[in-house]
Amino acid sequence: MIPVVAFFNNKGGVGKTTLVYHVAWKLADLGVQVLAADLDPQSNLTGAFLDEDELEQIWPDPPALPKTIFGSLRPLIKGTGDIADVPVRLINLYLSLVPGDIALSSFEDELSAQWPNCLDGRERAFRVTSAFWRILQSSAAQSGAQVILMDLGPNLGAINRAALIAADFIVVPLAADLFSLQGLRNLGPSIRNWRAEWKSRIAQNPEPDLVLPKGEMSPAGYVVLQHALRLDRPVQAYAKWMERIPREYAKSVLGMQPNATGCVDSNQIALLKHYRSLMPMAQEARKPIFHLKPADGALGAHFTASREAGNEFGLLARELMARIGLEI
Repeated sequence: MIPVVAFFNNKGGVGKTTLVYHVAWKLADLGVQVLAADLDPQSNLTGAFLDEDELEQIWPDPPALPKTIFGSLRPLIKGTGDIADVPVRLINLYLSLVPGDIALSSFEDELSAQWPNCLDGRERAFRVTSAFWRILQSSAAQSGAQVILMDLGPNLGAINRAALIAADFIVVPLAADLFSLQGLRNLGPSIRNWRAEWKSRIAQNPEPDLVLPKGEMSPAGYVVLQHALRLDRPVQAYAKWMERIPREYAKSVLGMQPNATGCVDSNQIALLKHYRSLMPMAQEARKPIFHLKPADGALGAHFTASREAGNEFGLLARELMARIGLEI
């Protein structure tokens, strides 16, 4: 099976989608076959990859079937069959996309209803709950992906529970603020509960031929988006929260009692600059910030910063692959 890495924090506005987008591009640049999957009903990752004309193609007017993950779910939702294949969008030779869909939010109630039915050994309940994982694995086989990067919305609802069950690893994007720390306190217990609840349900699967995700949800670490720098160090307002992140991550996500040795810092995958001035350029050019050229407006210091971003994301991508056991 192809490893699935979920980027998730129930606190929004931490740069999660931007992180997934850039890591996917950097891995592709390094020659890794990547499948980016948009399971956030807001579909911002899809909007980052595809222009308006392409979006019109995948989100046609009803009753045409959308060429998205929701379109793949439609037969299962309507009771006319199981999941259908997603028309995977090829971004380049090494990068593909499972497009998201705003209509995915309508799947929330069905997922909520079927979760307790798994305990009763109902086959449909397992087909619904495992649908995301089965779609991702089918799409990975279709695109030849070596790794799946999954973008999720910022909540602890049924859609994200089913999506995280599909994840082998979880990366937590964070900002250096109180809201992110509070998000960790909510996130950690939820992940542990969902993992345990899914393990108790798998044994009730009545269909031996229905392959289910293991629901490992192993914490791979966290990435901090460093909003402001002064002499290469975080300004005081952010330093206060950054100092508390390692202990809170160890306690809330890993379920450990952190000590004073500082060893929990090994959970930090990367500390990234914000690259504020480059982001509008990249969005207008529809490319990652480390692909910006002088023709895109990246001149002088901006061009230097784009090259620095390439180095930062390269280190992040290599470290992430090492943590999930894939060689580049």
